[in-house]
Amino acid sequence: MSFGDTPITVIGNLTSDPELKFTENGAALAKFTIAATPRVFDRESNQWKDGTATFFRCAAWRQLAEHAADSLTKGSRVVAWGRIRQHDWKTDQGENRSMLVLDVDEIGASIRFTTVTINAKRPAQNAPAVADDAWNTTAASGKQESDEPPF
Repeated sequence: MSFGDTPITVIGNLTSDPELKFTENGAALAKFTIAATPRVFDRESNQWKDGTATFFRCAAWRQLAEHAADSLTKGSRVVAWGRIRQHDWKTDQGENRSMLVLDVDEIGASIRFTTVTINAKRPAQNAPAVADDAWNTTAASGKQESDEPPF
């Protein structure tokens, strides 16, 4: 994040499956929308009711985009963190347009109302091998795993 960015955390539900595309340079881009709907307590009826939903158009890039497209579906409750960006353009008729987009840096499933199973994947090709991983205590010591803490 750079100076002047507007960081934001959004919690809500995906309105559709993430749409995965690739740029001309081969970079993955996932586009999706998160609907954040506040719950308000109506004292007259003594019940919780949905407030007005706010819709956040989102973009995730590269490996995060691919993971989001593989992991998330319409209706998934997510916690997303990123930066608000304004995109400006001109229509074919010459009209100026702008829109705010959440450039997502982190996204994950919310477990407030459900459970999830995490399926850890192998590191990326440019990541260090397991034997080179300083946190991998079994490779560094040559010992088998034990119940003892690694420190």
